[in-house]
Amino acid sequence: MEAVGRLAGGVAHDFNNLLTAINGFTELATSEAEPGSEVAEYLEEIRRSAERATALTRQLLAFGRRAVLQPRVLDLNQVVANIAPMLQRIIGDDVRLEVIADPLLRRTRADRGQLEQVIVNLAANGRDAMPGGGKLTISTENAVDAETRGWVRLRISDTGVGMDAGTAEHIFEPFFTTKSPGSGTGLGLATVFGIVRQSGGNVTVDSEPGQGSSFLIDLPVSDSEPDQDAAPAAGSTLHVGRETVLVVEDEPAVLSFAAQLLERRGYTVLRAATGEEAVDLAARYSAQIDLLFSDLVMPGLTGYQTAAAVGALRPAIRRLFASGYSEELHANRDSLEASLPFIEKPYSVDALLQAVRMALSGE
Repeated sequence: MEAVGRLAGGVAHDFNNLLTAINGFTELATSEAEPGSEVAEYLEEIRRSAERATALTRQLLAFGRRAVLQPRVLDLNQVVANIAPMLQRIIGDDVRLEVIADPLLRRTRADRGQLEQVIVNLAANGRDAMPGGGKLTISTENAVDAETRGWVRLRISDTGVGMDAGTAEHIFEPFFTTKSPGSGTGLGLATVFGIVRQSGGNVTVDSEPGQGSSFLIDLPVSDSEPDQDAAPAAGSTLHVGRETVLVVEDEPAVLSFAAQLLERRGYTVLRAATGEEAVDLAARYSAQIDLLFSDLVMPGLTGYQTAAAVGALRPAIRRLFASGYSEELHANRDSLEASLPFIEKPYSVDALLQAVRMALSGE
């Protein structure tokens, strides 16, 4: 698992760069294509394919425990309640959904989107185990282990075909599947395992043939109050600016996309293919530079090293970083603030424009 996870991380760095360029230029081309034209239809197919590739890459990162998580203090009951209507559509009319929420449930700290993916994957797994219909039960409760550590427990049970001990022993392994060829990637439960473990939790399964399966997910307790949801993003037409942005990116296609997009929205853009080039530009450029937008992993100076060097020359400059997986995000970060503006690759047009505006405003 560790070796495959490292392989997934290395592949993801390059693949996410390619997807950033593919997605970005597809969006730019779509904005100029005549609606309803053949070209617009071709671009839509490219976009859909890129979305599927992005989802697959994120699955690989999740089971390798290298996904970029954005943990927040959550009320797990609320997360389940919000996603329940969608789950009913996923499992179908012949499977009854029952939710049992502990009213005294404590808080936990996790990435909401990743946790929702865990619930969806387990619900879909339960549906597949009940081809003739049945009941899917989602319940929450507080739990304490032998070392008196507190956990928030999520239990997802089905009344399906169940599995023997030999099968249960392997279900969290990547690419292991009991489905027929072509019916899935074998990453669903491996993704669940990776997300839960990266979140500091544990996942186990209790199952017997003919008796259904019950998945138990334990997440660490948090005594903090739930974080408030961020305000909805403003429409893309509002993402304009007049500031100067120094874009640092060693992948030429990604550098070209980001620079062209920002220039179209009114920004002055300085381009650098390496950290060293960025530092040189910061030293020589006579006018103000408002924002450094840098990839994290580059030949020579890393993104953080580049930010430190540029910051020494221009202390007032704001910073925004981009990366495709978590090890890049946390490596060599100790010398900078604990929390810095960040955007995950592959990013969309709107996501980049919003991130730039937020970084410039200090949010």
